[in-house]
Amino acid sequence: MANPKVDLDLCIGCGVCPEVCPDIFEMQDDGLAHVKQDADKNADCAQEAADSCPVDAIIV
Repeated sequence: MANPKVDLDLCIGCGVCPEVCPDIFEMQDDGLAHVKQDADKNADCAQEAADSCPVDAIIV
């Protein structure tokens, strides 16, 4: 089971992770990506989102 986290100090708000994995990630009012509170932690796309992050802000 994935337990993804977004390092908000590294996140640049590019929006790639919610595009790749909308079941887990969302953009919030602060302009940064966050893990949804009701996220499907079993989603296979979490690692793909982490691999796609240009600043390596996602930890799985």
